[in-house]
Amino acid sequence: MARSSASSAPPGTTPPPPPAPGQLSHGLKQRHLSMIALGGVIGAGLFVGSGAGIAAAGPAIILAFVLSGLLVMLIMRMLGEMSAARPASGSFSVHAEKELGPWAGITAGWMYWVMLCCGVAAEATAAGRIVNGWIPGVSAWIWVALFMVFFCASNLTAVKNFGEFEFWFAAVKIAAILAFLVLGALGVAGVLGPGAPGTTNLTGQGGFLPNGVSGLIVGLLASVFAYGGLETVTIAAAESKDPKRNVANAVRTAVWRIAVFYIGSMALVVTLVSWKDPAVVADGPYVTVLRHLGVPAAGTIMQFVVLIALLSAMNANIYGASRMAYSLVGRGQGPRALAKVSGGVPRRAVLASCLFGFTAVLAAKFWPDTVFTWLMNTTGVAILVVWLFICVVQLRMRRRLEREAPELLTVRMWGFPYLTWVAMAAVVGILALMTTTEGNRQQLYAAGVLVALLTAAGLLKQRRDAARA
Repeated sequence: MARSSASSAPPGTTPPPPPAPGQLSHGLKQRHLSMIALGGVIGAGLFVGSGAGIAAAGPAIILAFVLSGLLVMLIMRMLGEMSAARPASGSFSVHAEKELGPWAGITAGWMYWVMLCCGVAAEATAAGRIVNGWIPGVSAWIWVALFMVFFCASNLTAVKNFGEFEFWFAAVKIAAILAFLVLGALGVAGVLGPGAPGTTNLTGQGGFLPNGVSGLIVGLLASVFAYGGLETVTIAAAESKDPKRNVANAVRTAVWRIAVFYIGSMALVVTLVSWKDPAVVADGPYVTVLRHLGVPAAGTIMQFVVLIALLSAMNANIYGASRMAYSLVGRGQGPRALAKVSGGVPRRAVLASCLFGFTAVLAAKFWPDTVFTWLMNTTGVAILVVWLFICVVQLRMRRRLEREAPELLTVRMWGFPYLTWVAMAAVVGILALMTTTEGNRQQLYAAGVLVALLTAAGLLKQRRDAARA
């Protein structure tokens, strides 16, 4: 059980007041938000999943991550502008409801909730498999259950516990990335490994764009999905002591650093090893590079880092899902029973989010090719749907704030409105590109069904509320 804020306050300081009955606490600090912003997006998708993008795009994966990184910078700047002006635990869902109507808040919010809960299931399953490989005597499903119970329990306690877990998880991931960048740079210089590779792997294995535009498209899609997760910091900011200042600082400092982590590490990978190496996909690009450089126990080291990344994502997704559900039901857009807050934590929303996640885990075991496949297909497109909402909402909210409360615009979108329109066109373009491959088309179909159902439910509720008014 978490200690009270009074008992944990340093001597000579005034402890923060307890949360008002029925309200969320404000236990997150600036250091928590900074590390959530930096580490929240560094997940297994980067450490392992990026291998498929490299195999498809070749050295052009650098260009793919540059393009997707620029898009993410724009999205986060827009979201930072809105969240700094009006912090809310529902983040973009709250803004969508305000600017477009309740149907938009319902669609964006519950779409994001489903995505996070399914992410919990996928991450718990992957983490269980890793630990099962180390301790084969214990079933992977037992580990999955233990991870689910542990992080559910930790999220039921004070929000500062979530912040501390994420702070140290993010620290491990960032340290791993920084160490990789240093070792990779020494490898490129010829200090480590078999010698300086020069441009052999960049241009001598079929050229910089070996599989043409089609390969670049696959790499672009892989890089876009690898960036998902940055939105959590704007949700968490509402539970900090100074939301407006903290979210502004977190967004400003995180975006360019994350771009360096992603783009820099991808550049090192394709410079040091051949994109054709089967190990890039089978073992992951980071393991392949570390082995190439002669780092002892490279596979075990990266497995540990990937496990930390998975557990961090589980923790963050449970937190983000519970706060999004709490915000939605508090606005009358879901079962009101989930809106109850005790001890500054929406415990029923936490339990509901964990229950949905665990149901998805069971679906992976009993209905892997039907229910689970459909659920996971929806998550691939969900982030793009959310980004599209962010673009549209920011266009409307910015103009309204300029008229009504310009003093709230402490963070401003660059090149407004032109770069907002560029970002919107880019998201629509990515959705269009997904129609070019069968697997991505299946994701579009699954997500389309969910969006249609949520939009229909939202419009129906909106009309009923208008009729009662």
